[in-house]
Amino acid sequence: MSLTTYWLEHAWLGTNVEPGVALEVADGRVAAVRTGAATPPPGAVALHGLTVPGLANAHSHAFHRALRGTVQVGSGTFWTWREIMYTVAQRLTPDSYFALARAVYAEMALAGITSVGEFHYLHHAPGGTPYADPNAMGEALIAAATEVGIRITLLDTAYLSSGFGAAPEQHQLRFTDGTAEKWAERVSALKERDGVRVGAAIHSVRAVPADQLGTVARWAQERRAPLHVHLSEQTAENDACLAAHGLTPTQLLAEHGVLGARTTGVHNTHMTDADIALIGSTATGTCMCPTTERDLADGIGPAVALQRAGSPLSLGSDSHAVVDLLEEARAMELNERLRTRTRGHWTAAALLRAATADGHAALGWHDAGVIEEGALADFATIALDTVRTAGPVPRLAAETAVFAATAADVRHVVVGGRHIVRDGFHTAVPDVGKALADSIAALRS
Repeated sequence: MSLTTYWLEHAWLGTNVEPGVALEVADGRVAAVRTGAATPPPGAVALHGLTVPGLANAHSHAFHRALRGTVQVGSGTFWTWREIMYTVAQRLTPDSYFALARAVYAEMALAGITSVGEFHYLHHAPGGTPYADPNAMGEALIAAATEVGIRITLLDTAYLSSGFGAAPEQHQLRFTDGTAEKWAERVSALKERDGVRVGAAIHSVRAVPADQLGTVARWAQERRAPLHVHLSEQTAENDACLAAHGLTPTQLLAEHGVLGARTTGVHNTHMTDADIALIGSTATGTCMCPTTERDLADGIGPAVALQRAGSPLSLGSDSHAVVDLLEEARAMELNERLRTRTRGHWTAAALLRAATADGHAALGWHDAGVIEEGALADFATIALDTVRTAGPVPRLAAETAVFAATAADVRHVVVGGRHIVRDGFHTAVPDVGKALADSIAALRS
Protein backbone atom coordinates (compact mmCIF):
# COMPACT_ATOMS: atom_id res chain seq x y z
CA MET A 1 0.00 0.00 0.00
CA SER A 2 1.47 3.34 -1.11
CA LEU A 3 0.94 6.24 1.28
CA THR A 4 1.14 9.92 0.32
CA THR A 5 0.69 12.78 2.76
CA TYR A 6 -0.67 16.12 1.62
CA TRP A 7 -0.45 19.15 3.88
CA LEU A 8 -3.35 21.54 3.35
CA GLU A 9 -2.65 25.09 4.46
CA HIS A 10 -6.41 25.57 4.81
CA ALA A 11 -9.11 22.98 4.18
CA TRP A 12 -12.87 23.25 3.87
CA LEU A 13 -14.16 20.30 5.85
CA GLY A 14 -17.85 20.71 5.05
CA THR A 15 -18.83 23.22 7.71
CA ASN A 16 -15.71 25.27 8.41
CA VAL A 17 -12.28 26.24 7.18
CA GLU A 18 -9.62 24.39 9.16
CA PRO A 19 -6.01 25.59 9.14
CA GLY A 20 -3.17 23.09 8.93
CA VAL A 21 -4.60 19.73 7.88
CA ALA A 22 -2.47 16.67 7.12
CA LEU A 23 -4.22 14.34 4.71
CA GLU A 24 -2.97 10.79 4.35
CA VAL A 25 -3.90 9.13 1.07
CA ALA A 26 -3.61 5.42 0.33
CA ASP A 27 -4.85 3.49 -2.71
CA GLY A 28 -6.78 6.47 -4.00
CA ARG A 29 -8.71 7.18 -0.80
CA VAL A 30 -8.33 9.36 2.23
CA ALA A 31 -6.77 7.20 4.94
CA ALA A 32 -6.62 9.86 7.67
CA VAL A 33 -7.44 13.52 8.27
CA ARG A 34 -5.29 15.14 10.96
CA THR A 35 -6.04 18.68 12.02
CA GLY A 36 -3.72 20.99 13.97
CA ALA A 37 -0.71 20.46 11.71
CA ALA A 38 0.79 23.92 11.80
CA THR A 39 3.61 22.96 9.43
CA PRO A 40 3.96 20.27 6.76
CA PRO A 41 4.99 16.85 8.12
CA PRO A 42 8.30 15.50 6.74
CA GLY A 43 7.87 14.38 3.14
CA ALA A 44 4.39 15.87 2.77
CA VAL A 45 3.24 17.59 -0.43
CA ALA A 46 2.33 21.14 0.62
CA LEU A 47 -0.77 22.69 -0.94
CA HIS A 48 -0.98 26.41 -0.18
CA GLY A 49 -4.38 28.07 -0.31
CA LEU A 50 -7.84 26.65 0.37
CA THR A 51 -8.32 22.98 -0.44
CA VAL A 52 -11.88 21.89 -1.12
CA PRO A 53 -13.32 18.55 -2.26
CA GLY A 54 -13.09 18.12 -6.01
CA LEU A 55 -15.84 19.92 -7.88
CA ALA A 56 -18.51 17.95 -9.76
CA ASN A 57 -19.68 19.18 -13.15
CA ALA A 58 -23.03 17.43 -13.19
CA HIS A 59 -24.08 18.45 -16.71
CA SER A 60 -21.80 18.66 -19.73
CA HIS A 61 -22.13 18.50 -23.50
CA ALA A 62 -18.43 18.37 -24.40
CA PHE A 63 -18.83 19.24 -28.08
CA HIS A 64 -20.69 22.45 -27.24
CA ARG A 65 -17.30 23.89 -26.21
CA ALA A 66 -16.66 24.39 -29.93
CA LEU A 67 -19.56 26.88 -30.01
CA ARG A 68 -17.99 29.35 -27.57
CA GLY A 69 -17.81 32.80 -29.18
CA THR A 70 -19.62 31.70 -32.32
CA VAL A 71 -23.08 31.59 -30.74
CA GLN A 72 -22.55 34.91 -28.98
CA VAL A 73 -22.66 36.80 -32.29
CA GLY A 74 -25.88 38.77 -32.74
CA SER A 75 -29.09 37.82 -30.97
CA GLY A 76 -31.38 34.86 -31.66
CA THR A 77 -33.09 32.35 -29.37
CA PHE A 78 -32.48 28.93 -27.87
CA TRP A 79 -33.92 27.44 -31.04
CA THR A 80 -31.59 29.39 -33.41
CA TRP A 81 -28.67 28.48 -31.12
CA ARG A 82 -29.70 24.85 -31.57
CA GLU A 83 -29.32 25.07 -35.36
CA ILE A 84 -25.69 26.20 -35.00
CA MET A 85 -25.10 23.37 -32.54
CA TYR A 86 -26.34 20.84 -35.08
CA THR A 87 -23.78 21.98 -37.67
CA VAL A 88 -20.92 21.30 -35.24
CA ALA A 89 -22.38 17.93 -34.26
CA GLN A 90 -22.39 16.82 -37.90
CA ARG A 91 -18.61 17.25 -38.23
CA LEU A 92 -17.48 15.09 -35.33
CA THR A 93 -15.93 11.63 -35.66
CA PRO A 94 -14.78 9.38 -32.83
CA ASP A 95 -11.19 10.60 -33.32
CA SER A 96 -12.03 14.31 -33.49
CA TYR A 97 -14.44 13.98 -30.58
CA PHE A 98 -11.71 12.34 -28.50
CA ALA A 99 -9.34 15.23 -29.27
CA LEU A 100 -11.96 17.86 -28.43
CA ALA A 101 -13.20 16.13 -25.28
CA ARG A 102 -9.64 15.57 -24.06
CA ALA A 103 -9.04 19.31 -24.29
CA VAL A 104 -12.40 20.18 -22.72
CA TYR A 105 -11.90 17.79 -19.82
CA ALA A 106 -8.40 19.17 -19.29
CA GLU A 107 -9.97 22.66 -19.11
CA MET A 108 -12.35 21.27 -16.49
CA ALA A 109 -9.46 19.79 -14.52
CA LEU A 110 -7.73 23.17 -14.50
CA ALA A 111 -10.97 24.55 -13.01
CA GLY A 112 -10.90 22.08 -10.10
CA ILE A 113 -13.45 19.67 -11.58
CA THR A 114 -12.74 16.06 -10.68
CA SER A 115 -15.94 14.40 -12.00
CA VAL A 116 -18.04 15.16 -15.05
CA GLY A 117 -21.52 14.02 -15.99
CA GLU A 118 -21.42 13.82 -19.79
CA PHE A 119 -24.96 14.03 -21.20
CA HIS A 120 -24.10 12.14 -24.37
CA TYR A 121 -26.43 11.86 -27.34
CA LEU A 122 -24.09 12.03 -30.35
CA HIS A 123 -24.05 8.27 -30.95
CA HIS A 124 -23.85 7.38 -34.64
CA ALA A 125 -22.22 8.44 -37.91
CA PRO A 126 -23.82 11.17 -40.03
CA GLY A 127 -27.08 9.88 -41.43
CA GLY A 128 -27.57 7.62 -38.44
CA THR A 129 -25.49 4.61 -39.49
CA PRO A 130 -23.95 2.95 -36.42
CA TYR A 131 -20.18 2.73 -36.22
CA ALA A 132 -18.55 -0.71 -36.23
CA ASP A 133 -18.48 -0.26 -32.48
CA PRO A 134 -21.95 1.19 -31.82
CA ASN A 135 -20.52 2.94 -28.73
CA ALA A 136 -17.48 4.42 -30.48
CA MET A 137 -18.45 8.00 -29.62
CA GLY A 138 -19.15 7.20 -25.98
CA GLU A 139 -15.89 5.27 -25.72
CA ALA A 140 -14.06 8.30 -27.14
CA LEU A 141 -15.46 10.42 -24.30
CA ILE A 142 -14.49 7.81 -21.71
CA ALA A 143 -10.97 7.58 -23.14
CA ALA A 144 -10.63 11.37 -23.08
CA ALA A 145 -11.64 11.65 -19.44
CA THR A 146 -9.40 8.74 -18.49
CA GLU A 147 -6.36 10.26 -20.18
CA VAL A 148 -6.96 13.62 -18.52
CA GLY A 149 -7.43 11.94 -15.14
CA ILE A 150 -10.95 13.00 -14.15
CA ARG A 151 -13.86 10.71 -13.36
CA ILE A 152 -16.73 10.46 -15.83
CA THR A 153 -20.33 9.36 -15.56
CA LEU A 154 -21.37 8.77 -19.14
CA LEU A 155 -25.07 9.63 -19.16
CA ASP A 156 -25.94 7.82 -22.36
CA THR A 157 -28.97 9.60 -23.75
CA ALA A 158 -32.10 8.31 -25.42
CA TYR A 159 -33.07 10.73 -28.21
CA LEU A 160 -35.75 9.27 -30.46
CA SER A 161 -38.01 12.03 -31.78
CA SER A 162 -37.88 15.59 -33.09
CA GLY A 163 -40.87 16.40 -30.92
CA PHE A 164 -43.68 14.44 -29.24
CA GLY A 165 -43.64 11.46 -31.54
CA ALA A 166 -42.49 13.15 -34.75
CA ALA A 167 -39.70 11.42 -36.66
CA PRO A 168 -36.17 12.73 -36.14
CA GLU A 169 -35.06 15.45 -38.51
CA GLN A 170 -32.05 14.91 -40.77
CA HIS A 171 -29.53 16.46 -38.38
CA GLN A 172 -30.91 14.39 -35.48
CA LEU A 173 -30.33 11.02 -37.11
CA ARG A 174 -26.92 10.74 -35.42
CA PHE A 175 -28.68 10.89 -32.07
CA THR A 176 -31.33 8.22 -32.40
CA ASP A 177 -31.36 4.45 -31.91
CA GLY A 178 -34.90 4.24 -33.27
CA THR A 179 -36.56 2.90 -30.13
CA ALA A 180 -35.87 2.88 -26.41
CA GLU A 181 -35.39 -0.89 -26.57
CA LYS A 182 -32.62 -0.51 -29.15
CA TRP A 183 -31.12 2.29 -27.08
CA ALA A 184 -31.07 -0.04 -24.06
CA GLU A 185 -29.46 -2.83 -26.09
CA ARG A 186 -26.65 -0.51 -27.26
CA VAL A 187 -25.96 1.16 -23.93
CA SER A 188 -25.91 -2.18 -22.11
CA ALA A 189 -22.68 -2.99 -23.96
CA LEU A 190 -20.88 -0.11 -22.19
CA LYS A 191 -18.83 -1.33 -19.25
CA GLU A 192 -17.96 0.50 -16.06
CA ARG A 193 -14.32 0.58 -15.05
CA ASP A 194 -12.01 2.48 -12.73
CA GLY A 195 -13.05 6.12 -12.81
CA VAL A 196 -15.98 5.41 -15.14
CA ARG A 197 -19.66 5.00 -14.41
CA VAL A 198 -22.46 4.52 -16.91
CA GLY A 199 -25.82 6.19 -16.37
CA ALA A 200 -28.84 6.98 -18.48
CA ALA A 201 -30.51 10.11 -19.74
CA ILE A 202 -33.77 11.05 -21.36
CA HIS A 203 -32.97 13.97 -23.60
CA SER A 204 -36.36 15.59 -22.92
CA VAL A 205 -40.05 14.76 -22.99
CA ARG A 206 -40.16 16.07 -26.55
CA ALA A 207 -37.37 13.71 -27.70
CA VAL A 208 -38.56 10.45 -26.08
CA PRO A 209 -42.17 9.39 -26.75
CA ALA A 210 -44.23 8.98 -23.59
CA ASP A 211 -44.76 5.26 -24.09
CA GLN A 212 -40.97 4.73 -24.14
CA LEU A 213 -40.02 6.79 -21.09
CA GLY A 214 -40.56 3.80 -18.83
CA THR A 215 -38.07 1.67 -20.76
CA VAL A 216 -35.26 4.13 -20.03
CA ALA A 217 -36.34 4.51 -16.41
CA ARG A 218 -36.40 0.74 -15.88
CA TRP A 219 -32.94 0.33 -17.40
CA ALA A 220 -31.55 2.81 -14.87
CA GLN A 221 -33.55 1.36 -11.99
CA GLU A 222 -32.37 -2.20 -12.63
CA ARG A 223 -28.74 -1.02 -12.52
CA ARG A 224 -29.24 1.54 -9.73
CA ALA A 225 -27.69 4.01 -12.14
CA PRO A 226 -28.12 7.79 -12.32
CA LEU A 227 -30.88 9.01 -14.66
CA HIS A 228 -30.85 12.60 -15.92
CA VAL A 229 -33.32 14.53 -18.07
CA HIS A 230 -33.56 18.03 -19.54
CA LEU A 231 -36.71 19.32 -17.88
CA SER A 232 -38.83 22.42 -18.52
CA GLU A 233 -35.93 24.38 -19.92
CA GLN A 234 -38.22 26.21 -22.36
CA THR A 235 -41.81 27.41 -22.03
CA ALA A 236 -42.41 26.21 -25.60
CA GLU A 237 -41.67 22.64 -24.47
CA ASN A 238 -44.13 22.99 -21.59
CA ASP A 239 -46.83 24.28 -23.93
CA ALA A 240 -46.26 21.49 -26.44
CA CYS A 241 -46.34 18.85 -23.70
CA LEU A 242 -49.62 20.20 -22.34
CA ALA A 243 -51.07 20.18 -25.85
CA ALA A 244 -49.93 16.61 -26.53
CA HIS A 245 -50.66 15.01 -23.15
CA GLY A 246 -52.63 17.42 -21.00
CA LEU A 247 -49.77 17.25 -18.48
CA THR A 248 -46.70 19.29 -17.65
CA PRO A 249 -43.37 17.62 -18.45
CA THR A 250 -42.85 16.93 -14.74
CA GLN A 251 -46.27 15.30 -14.44
CA LEU A 252 -45.61 13.22 -17.56
CA LEU A 253 -42.29 11.96 -16.16
CA ALA A 254 -43.96 11.11 -12.84
CA GLU A 255 -46.70 9.17 -14.62
CA HIS A 256 -44.07 6.98 -16.30
CA GLY A 257 -41.91 6.29 -13.26
CA VAL A 258 -39.00 8.56 -14.16
CA LEU A 259 -38.80 10.69 -11.00
CA GLY A 260 -36.95 9.53 -7.90
CA ALA A 261 -33.84 9.87 -5.77
CA ARG A 262 -31.45 8.67 -8.51
CA THR A 263 -33.02 11.04 -11.06
CA THR A 264 -31.86 14.59 -11.75
CA GLY A 265 -33.84 17.14 -13.70
CA VAL A 266 -31.52 19.49 -15.56
CA HIS A 267 -32.60 23.16 -15.50
CA ASN A 268 -36.11 22.74 -14.04
CA THR A 269 -36.61 26.35 -15.05
CA HIS A 270 -40.29 26.86 -15.84
CA MET A 271 -42.21 24.91 -13.20
CA THR A 272 -45.60 25.23 -11.58
CA ASP A 273 -46.00 25.02 -7.82
CA ALA A 274 -47.39 21.51 -8.33
CA ASP A 275 -44.30 20.56 -10.37
CA ILE A 276 -42.01 21.82 -7.61
CA ALA A 277 -43.91 19.84 -4.99
CA LEU A 278 -43.73 16.71 -7.17
CA ILE A 279 -39.97 17.06 -7.72
CA GLY A 280 -39.39 17.60 -4.00
CA SER A 281 -41.67 14.85 -2.73
CA THR A 282 -39.87 12.27 -4.91
CA ALA A 283 -36.40 13.57 -3.88
CA THR A 284 -35.62 14.14 -7.57
CA GLY A 285 -32.50 16.27 -7.92
CA THR A 286 -32.12 19.58 -9.71
CA CYS A 287 -29.03 20.51 -11.72
CA MET A 288 -28.79 24.24 -12.28
CA CYS A 289 -26.59 25.54 -15.11
CA PRO A 290 -26.70 29.31 -14.54
CA THR A 291 -24.05 30.41 -17.06
CA THR A 292 -25.79 28.53 -19.88
CA GLU A 293 -29.28 29.48 -18.73
CA ARG A 294 -28.34 33.15 -18.82
CA ASP A 295 -26.40 32.81 -22.09
CA LEU A 296 -29.46 31.30 -23.78
CA ALA A 297 -31.88 33.67 -22.01
CA ASP A 298 -33.75 30.66 -20.64
CA GLY A 299 -34.73 32.31 -17.37
CA ILE A 300 -33.98 31.86 -13.67
CA GLY A 301 -35.19 28.59 -12.23
CA PRO A 302 -36.89 28.24 -8.82
CA ALA A 303 -33.85 26.70 -7.13
CA VAL A 304 -34.72 27.97 -3.65
CA ALA A 305 -38.25 26.57 -3.80
CA LEU A 306 -37.04 23.28 -5.25
CA GLN A 307 -34.48 22.78 -2.51
CA ARG A 308 -36.98 23.68 0.20
CA ALA A 309 -39.36 21.12 -1.30
CA GLY A 310 -36.70 18.40 -0.97
CA SER A 311 -34.74 18.49 -4.22
CA PRO A 312 -30.92 18.30 -3.83
CA LEU A 313 -29.10 20.89 -5.93
CA SER A 314 -26.13 20.29 -8.19
CA LEU A 315 -24.38 22.44 -10.79
CA GLY A 316 -23.23 22.05 -14.39
CA SER A 317 -21.48 24.06 -17.07
CA ASP A 318 -23.75 22.57 -19.79
CA SER A 319 -22.85 24.39 -23.04
CA HIS A 320 -19.49 25.58 -21.64
CA ALA A 321 -20.06 29.26 -22.31
CA VAL A 322 -17.55 29.26 -19.48
CA VAL A 323 -16.10 26.32 -17.55
CA ASP A 324 -16.05 27.51 -13.97
CA LEU A 325 -18.02 25.76 -11.22
CA LEU A 326 -17.24 28.56 -8.78
CA GLU A 327 -19.00 30.93 -11.16
CA GLU A 328 -21.95 28.53 -11.45
CA ALA A 329 -22.27 28.45 -7.65
CA ARG A 330 -21.97 32.22 -7.37
CA ALA A 331 -24.41 32.79 -10.23
CA MET A 332 -27.09 30.65 -8.62
CA GLU A 333 -27.08 32.93 -5.57
CA LEU A 334 -26.67 36.18 -7.49
CA ASN A 335 -29.42 35.31 -9.98
CA GLU A 336 -31.77 34.74 -7.07
CA ARG A 337 -30.76 38.08 -5.57
CA LEU A 338 -31.63 39.84 -8.82
CA ARG A 339 -34.94 38.01 -9.06
CA THR A 340 -36.02 38.66 -5.46
CA ARG A 341 -34.01 41.79 -4.61
CA THR A 342 -32.92 40.11 -1.37
CA ARG A 343 -29.55 38.61 -0.39
CA GLY A 344 -28.35 35.47 1.31
CA HIS A 345 -30.39 32.59 -0.12
CA TRP A 346 -27.48 30.17 0.31
CA THR A 347 -24.38 30.31 2.46
CA ALA A 348 -20.98 29.76 0.88
CA ALA A 349 -20.96 26.33 2.54
CA ALA A 350 -24.31 25.41 0.96
CA LEU A 351 -23.13 26.52 -2.48
CA LEU A 352 -19.92 24.53 -2.10
CA ARG A 353 -21.97 21.49 -1.14
CA ALA A 354 -23.98 21.82 -4.37
CA ALA A 355 -20.70 22.03 -6.30
CA THR A 356 -19.15 19.06 -4.50
CA ALA A 357 -20.94 16.37 -2.47
CA ASP A 358 -24.41 16.78 -3.98
CA GLY A 359 -23.00 17.04 -7.50
CA HIS A 360 -20.99 13.85 -7.10
CA ALA A 361 -24.03 12.07 -5.63
CA ALA A 362 -26.10 13.10 -8.66
CA LEU A 363 -23.49 11.32 -10.80
CA GLY A 364 -23.40 8.18 -8.67
CA TRP A 365 -20.12 9.01 -6.88
CA HIS A 366 -21.50 8.87 -3.35
CA ASP A 367 -18.03 8.40 -1.86
CA ALA A 368 -16.67 11.64 -3.35
CA GLY A 369 -17.17 15.32 -2.64
CA VAL A 370 -15.99 15.36 0.99
CA ILE A 371 -12.62 15.43 2.71
CA GLU A 372 -12.98 12.71 5.28
CA GLU A 373 -11.59 9.28 6.05
CA GLY A 374 -12.67 6.65 3.53
CA ALA A 375 -13.69 9.10 0.83
CA LEU A 376 -12.14 9.17 -2.62
CA ALA A 377 -9.02 11.34 -2.51
CA ASP A 378 -10.33 13.96 -4.93
CA PHE A 379 -9.64 17.58 -4.02
CA ALA A 380 -8.66 20.97 -5.45
CA THR A 381 -6.68 23.87 -4.04
CA ILE A 382 -7.69 27.49 -4.67
CA ALA A 383 -5.04 30.19 -4.25
CA LEU A 384 -5.78 32.83 -1.64
CA ASP A 385 -3.13 35.30 -2.77
CA THR A 386 -4.28 36.33 -6.26
CA VAL A 387 -5.71 39.70 -7.25
CA ARG A 388 -9.18 38.24 -6.80
CA THR A 389 -8.67 36.39 -3.53
CA ALA A 390 -6.04 38.34 -1.58
CA GLY A 391 -7.15 40.28 1.50
CA PRO A 392 -9.86 38.38 3.42
CA VAL A 393 -8.85 36.55 6.60
CA PRO A 394 -8.40 32.78 6.14
CA ARG A 395 -11.50 31.87 8.15
CA LEU A 396 -13.51 33.51 5.34
CA ALA A 397 -11.77 31.47 2.66
CA ALA A 398 -14.96 29.63 1.68
CA GLU A 399 -16.76 32.94 1.10
CA THR A 400 -13.73 34.20 -0.81
CA ALA A 401 -13.70 31.12 -3.03
CA VAL A 402 -17.40 31.21 -3.84
CA PHE A 403 -17.91 34.94 -4.23
CA ALA A 404 -14.57 36.13 -5.61
CA ALA A 405 -12.41 33.32 -6.98
CA THR A 406 -12.55 31.96 -10.51
CA ALA A 407 -11.31 28.83 -12.23
CA ALA A 408 -8.07 30.70 -12.91
CA ASP A 409 -7.31 30.65 -9.17
CA VAL A 410 -7.19 26.84 -8.98
CA ARG A 411 -3.59 25.76 -8.40
CA HIS A 412 -3.69 22.04 -7.64
CA VAL A 413 -6.04 19.16 -8.40
CA VAL A 414 -5.73 15.62 -7.06
CA VAL A 415 -7.95 12.75 -8.25
CA GLY A 416 -7.73 9.37 -6.57
CA GLY A 417 -4.56 10.55 -4.89
CA ARG A 418 -2.96 11.40 -8.26
CA HIS A 419 -1.75 14.98 -8.72
CA ILE A 420 -3.21 15.88 -12.16
CA VAL A 421 -2.91 19.69 -11.95
CA ARG A 422 0.24 21.06 -10.35
CA ASP A 423 0.87 24.78 -9.92
CA GLY A 424 -1.84 25.58 -12.45
CA PHE A 425 -0.58 23.25 -15.20
CA HIS A 426 -2.10 19.97 -16.30
CA THR A 427 0.42 17.17 -16.01
CA ALA A 428 -0.84 15.28 -19.10
CA VAL A 429 -1.89 18.23 -21.29
CA PRO A 430 0.77 20.91 -20.81
CA ASP A 431 -0.87 23.47 -23.14
CA VAL A 432 -4.62 23.14 -22.75
CA GLY A 433 -5.32 26.34 -24.70
CA LYS A 434 -3.49 24.98 -27.74
CA ALA A 435 -5.25 21.62 -27.42
CA LEU A 436 -8.60 23.43 -27.44
CA ALA A 437 -7.65 25.69 -30.35
CA ASP A 438 -6.32 22.81 -32.45
CA SER A 439 -9.25 20.47 -31.82
CA ILE A 440 -11.82 23.18 -32.58
CA ALA A 441 -9.96 24.40 -35.68
CA ALA A 442 -9.95 20.82 -37.00
CA LEU A 443 -13.76 20.91 -37.03
CA ARG A 444 -13.72 23.91 -39.37
CA SER A 445 -11.37 22.38 -41.93
